[in-house]
Amino acid sequence: MSNNNKNILVVVAHPDDETFGMGGTINKHINDGDKVFVISMTNGVGSRKNITEKKIKEREIAGNKASKILGFTWHQRFDFPDNAMDKYPLIEYVKCIESSKEVINPSIVYTHSAADLNIDHRRIPEAVITAFRPEPEEKCKEIRLFETLSATDYSDPYLIGNFVPNLFINIKNNWTNKLNALESYAAELRNYPHTRSIKSIKNLAIRRGNQVGIEMA
Repeated sequence: MSNNNKNILVVVAHPDDETFGMGGTINKHINDGDKVFVISMTNGVGSRKNITEKKIKEREIAGNKASKILGFTWHQRFDFPDNAMDKYPLIEYVKCIESSKEVINPSIVYTHSAADLNIDHRRIPEAVITAFRPEPEEKCKEIRLFETLSATDYSDPYLIGNFVPNLFINIKNNWTNKLNALESYAAELRNYPHTRSIKSIKNLAIRRGNQVGIEMA
């Protein structure tokens, strides 16, 4: 690694958020020579009806496939209750993130936008910003918040706020890998015109790219 290569930390509520939300960006970092580490706070399926250990394991396997395709490393997978992260004090999540911070020493951290319908997605950025509060000798230089399909786009701007991007990352050359990683999470995909369909995900990447004069972002 050269001195310009970075350690990147991605903090997500559920395994699949990293791929749906920013799979192309993760892959771009990897191709640029950076190291990307991901931590998830829940198993992503525990709140669903008739959940079984098999279903939980299948989500873990899907995450492993996605990590190999995109190139990132799962650093930690915590087991807080899915879709119930308002149940515990914020400090519990902060401590988990800080434990990873001490090992990875990231210069850039990605996490959810708080302008989001999902309660777990709203709690995580609170914890991330607390864990990386500016202090002397803090190595993290930037915290970037991303949108998550079928969650950020379902939020009510009058109650939760709007996601208004001000950073656009060109992922034209990373789309194929993102697509392959999305297919690892096939159980989470829906038919078009659902916002979590492949076509809708691609449409959003094109739209974000077109906002700044490129093909996909």
